[in-house]
Amino acid sequence: MQRIGTIAAALATFAALSVTATSAVSQSHGTAVAAGGYRTAPVMVTQIGGSAIVGGTVIPYKEITVSAQVPGRVTFLAGAEGHRSETGEVLVQIDDADMQAKRRAAQSQVYQAEAALRNSYMQYSRELYSPRVNSITGFPGMGIPATFDQFFTRGFSEFTGQSDPGLERQADLYAQGVGVDTATSGLAAAQANLESLDATLADFQATADFDGIIMRKHVEVGDTVQPGMPLFDYAFVDYLRIEADVPVRLAAGLSEGMLVPARLDSGGGPVEARVAQIYPVADPKRHTVTVKFDLPVGTRGGPGMYAEVTVPDASVPAHAQTSVPAEALVWRGSLPAVFVMEDGAPSLRIVRVGYPLADGTVSVISGLAGGEAVILTPPSSLVSGH
Repeated sequence: MQRIGTIAAALATFAALSVTATSAVSQSHGTAVAAGGYRTAPVMVTQIGGSAIVGGTVIPYKEITVSAQVPGRVTFLAGAEGHRSETGEVLVQIDDADMQAKRRAAQSQVYQAEAALRNSYMQYSRELYSPRVNSITGFPGMGIPATFDQFFTRGFSEFTGQSDPGLERQADLYAQGVGVDTATSGLAAAQANLESLDATLADFQATADFDGIIMRKHVEVGDTVQPGMPLFDYAFVDYLRIEADVPVRLAAGLSEGMLVPARLDSGGGPVEARVAQIYPVADPKRHTVTVKFDLPVGTRGGPGMYAEVTVPDASVPAHAQTSVPAEALVWRGSLPAVFVMEDGAPSLRIVRVGYPLADGTVSVISGLAGGEAVILTPPSSLVSGH
């Protein structure tokens, strides 16, 4: 019996430690267990300043409009609206048959210029190593007459000052050098013409500069386009932004990097948006400043949706805001209410709620003072005072 009593005492001690550990974990999450076994959480009170809600539009992180650079007929489109493309993928192609023919002609001119350059180098080398001034093939006669002419006639002409073979050789060598320079310039001109055609050919197709999707198409396959006509809108939508026109008095309270609450019209909950860009100039007609807000990655929504951003308003004094966990709210008819523990018993309180907050709680406009303990997930059979 003594052994059984020792075991019972050990079990009781273990149970007490378990209850203590459970209570410590609950308190670390802001909840506690009240009398009657109800889980409770305190009503939080935060000091917030004045704020105003500004409407805006969801926009892509980056968006471009691709326009035609050359005239022609559209022969290829990558896909319809929503088609996702990767960097370097061809998005649109314009008929370039005529330009391809011109390129082949320009390529043949390059080949001709290269052949002319090789020939000019050959002629220069011949003049350098076998000068024409010493050649006997250009004189009349056969064999001996030409030899006599080479040794006597030319020698006599040089002796009398009527000719200068050294100067003639230098002139011939210079002429062949000019021929090399001319052929080099011709090849450079032909290559430049080919490069110009290649640059023009590049304008006959548009490729994706970044990963994105086709937002809107302005043409179809078979349409004839002219330079400057828009072809499609292309955007990077993995990251989204909100663009809003904020009144000047509210924009003064914003700074880049600030986090503000935002809500999209897609039906999701509130999110924290970061101020990404504040335009330096206000609209002179509406007296607003364009502000862009970055949305968290994975936010439900898409470009063009309506969005609301809550921005601080320094002209409104700060006030206390109470909030409770969303699971503490119950509905009695059409009115929201919470059960508050008073003197160890639940008491029903009708409250007026505001907007959901970023921490998962719901703001309470009236009905609670702060510091009360509200019951979480109260059973449907719970009655005030019992």
